[in-house]
Amino acid sequence: MITSSQDDVCEARCVHPEAVQHARLALPDAGCVERASAFLKLVADPTRLRILSALNVGELCVCDLSATVGISESAVSHQLRLLRTGRVVTFRKEGRVAYYRLLDHHVTTLIDNAQEHARE
Repeated sequence: MITSSQDDVCEARCVHPEAVQHARLALPDAGCVERASAFLKLVADPTRLRILSALNVGELCVCDLSATVGISESAVSHQLRLLRTGRVVTFRKEGRVAYYRLLDHHVTTLIDNAQEHARE
């Protein structure tokens, strides 16, 4: 809930040096922040999140993803290319069919947590 008053800010300026130092020590380095931010931006797109949610159930080919998500195969392929480049998904070929899956448990956990948070 957003308030129109200033209830959500400090009324007195006071810095707690120990808390600040503790928080600064916990900050990741700039490179890590940039990579994590790029990853979050990549998965934040609604179409890509739907694709990732489908892959969270299990491995699917481009045709299956297209039918599941309701967009063209070329649109799915374009999104998968971005997700592969961003190290979010991986694939394997079986004959002429490419099967995609989430890269690792970190992606699975992120998708699960994001959806759980949205439901609450």
